[in-house]
Amino acid sequence: MKNNDVKQKEPIVTHIYTADPSAHVFEGKLYIYPSHDLDITMESNDNGDQYGMTDYHILSLEDNNTTCVDHGEALHIKDVPWARKQMWAPDAAYKNNTYYLYFPARDKDGIFRIGVATSPNPAGPFKAQENYIEGSFSIDPAVLVDDDGRAYIYFGGLWGGQLEKWQTGSYNPDGVGPDSSAPAIGPRVAELTDDMLSFKSAPQEISIVDEDGNPILAGDEERRYFEGPWMHKYNGNYYLSYSTGTTHYIVYAMSKSPTGPFVYKGRILNPVVGWTTHHSIVEFEGKWYLFYHDSSLSGGEDNKRCVKFTELTYNEDGTIRTIDPYK
Repeated sequence: MKNNDVKQKEPIVTHIYTADPSAHVFEGKLYIYPSHDLDITMESNDNGDQYGMTDYHILSLEDNNTTCVDHGEALHIKDVPWARKQMWAPDAAYKNNTYYLYFPARDKDGIFRIGVATSPNPAGPFKAQENYIEGSFSIDPAVLVDDDGRAYIYFGGLWGGQLEKWQTGSYNPDGVGPDSSAPAIGPRVAELTDDMLSFKSAPQEISIVDEDGNPILAGDEERRYFEGPWMHKYNGNYYLSYSTGTTHYIVYAMSKSPTGPFVYKGRILNPVVGWTTHHSIVEFEGKWYLFYHDSSLSGGEDNKRCVKFTELTYNEDGTIRTIDPYK
């Protein structure tokens, strides 16, 4: 895949609205697992009701010079027995000669849970398990299958994602976030069982700290965790990257362990057109790429987004150079 200024700035597909891209290399090509924004107009609110997605379409790229392929509907909410609405940002993984699709949705009580579906094909279609993963909650699952074969799932999002409502370990519909001077709420991590269908143990909160070891505070909206976790490895380091939400950055922190603590390092992506920002990072043919979305295809409508990508560059010390999406 070659660096190409035009390709970086254009959506990879324009016939549907796509967002929240999780990119992986499977079977020698890039597969992208995005959410699918419906072409509808809804009033925006902090609960995320404007994001009423009902299915997933899986995309793939052979290289930079070929057209992105839409493999069609891979999973619809009507085929998920436990889910009621809002199929938000998914991720995928490969293990046991099986492809796994992890996805959030609201259950019959309106509580976000995380489900899993399986397929022998990276493009699907996928068949959902009868129930969500026991002990799961909130949104934005991202899965890392580590070099030793152990698999970890990262998840959590504030506001519409309900993460602040789980601070006591059970769902509190009236739960609110911590004071601005208190440590920010971190994403959750759980190791997956060998069959990739359940948690080995209860999810744990990830600690994100500054260079001096002090927790990032809830009021530090330029650095604190909001949603959209992604985990990748580079030169023996684990990189936790995520969205800051209200300040619209993609930022990252580093650790020597997949469960942290993670030390905040800086910004990966400056703000894009639209309120949300959500990404993934993947290596393909010797280069690293950032997949992300904005709302440029719809003229700025927050719930009609489009997936894009650009090359990502590391410094010699392993830190990541900040990307401006429009330069």
